[in-house]
Amino acid sequence: MFRALSDFITEITGGHRDANAFEPNDYRLAAAVLLVHVMAIDGAVTDVERDIVGRILADRFSLSAADTSALVELAIARDAEAVDLYAFTSVLNRALDDEGRRRVVEMMFEVAYADGGLTEFEDNLVWRAAELLNIGARERVQIRREVREEAEGDLGPRDD
Repeated sequence: MFRALSDFITEITGGHRDANAFEPNDYRLAAAVLLVHVMAIDGAVTDVERDIVGRILADRFSLSAADTSALVELAIARDAEAVDLYAFTSVLNRALDDEGRRRVVEMMFEVAYADGGLTEFEDNLVWRAAELLNIGARERVQIRREVREEAEGDLGPRDD
């Protein structure tokens, strides 16, 4: 309750909260942890993946470069401590509507396809998170197809 009042006052007075404002129940942190987990699940974190995580977070949550960097670092730390996905998906389920949760799954696939392909580990992780976010299999597959097509379009024609 106090946090909501504090946020309201900060907003109407034009104030700015620093990156330390990312509390454990902040849906932005929960989403960032899921993205970081996708980035790291295949054991190889590339600069491209790290850049896309930062870009997605900055764009989707309207963050400054400093706030984005702080959020990514905090998400990496939280991911290292995490036991399961539920702690993060439950925050997202409480904070977001259906479209918001769909966007989180889309963001996860964007990170997974950042390095040019989707590994079975990444696909399994997004599947588990989508289930916890109440995104059905049909919708998840459609999101994956859309993100894959966009990623392939960004890379140009392929000689597979």
